[in-house]
Amino acid sequence: MVKHIVFWKINEEFDKTTSSAEIKSRLESLSGNIPGMVHIEVGKDFNQSPVAFDVALYSTFENKEALDNYQTHPLHEAVKEYIGSVTTERGVVDYEI
Repeated sequence: MVKHIVFWKINEEFDKTTSSAEIKSRLESLSGNIPGMVHIEVGKDFNQSPVAFDVALYSTFENKEALDNYQTHPLHEAVKEYIGSVTTERGVVDYEI
């Protein structure tokens, strides 16, 4: 099993509430559509701390190969394109359990 955790900061030029909701919706639409994806969960920050990220993705995959396939899957590529257009920072951790 592989965990894939990602955090993003929304570009200040965009409305955080709208952009966060759109990221959440687009990522959640991948559920059941990516082979090897076991679970996906997306959260929007309510902390509002200057060091907090705005959106978090917590997902699990059957194995590293499934995560690698997810990264290049056309549905994920479309979501990544949108996310990249409204965010300024990204943090990621991938690990096996």
